[in-house]
Amino acid sequence: MPRPAEQPRGGEEIGGEEADHGLRVAVGREGPVRIVTVAGELDHESADGLRSALARSVDEGIERILVDFGDLRFCDSTGLNLLLRARLDAEAAGVSLEIAGLQPVVSRLFAVTGVDTVLRIHSDLASALKASDAGPGPDDGDAPPSASTGAV
Repeated sequence: MPRPAEQPRGGEEIGGEEADHGLRVAVGREGPVRIVTVAGELDHESADGLRSALARSVDEGIERILVDFGDLRFCDSTGLNLLLRARLDAEAAGVSLEIAGLQPVVSRLFAVTGVDTVLRIHSDLASALKASDAGPGPDDGDAPPSASTGAV
């Protein structure tokens, strides 16, 4: 599984720790899926690297943009807004935007704000790559327990 310190297959690193205030972003592709791998802390000071990666035009054959947050330790409202805007832009281009690998603190933020009901969330990158395009919300049995918002 590619990590920001390593370039994804056929990919490139967008931002380094020093340049983006603790956020690393790498972009790669696996078949019809653009993979954006993010690590560190996503906030107002560091959002430009991810914003740039998500604003790229959609290459021919891309059906999904998958943002791997497996190594993201923190996300604030800037990050949420960036993802929601990117989702709208992706949909306008006929592409789905999906998330993989939320850490518990980020998963809780997504659940509290309701973002987990708008974005399709996978437990990890491998599960996301195996999944088909089935719409927003967690995959059946795929999201971490902390991401569910089921009421009793």
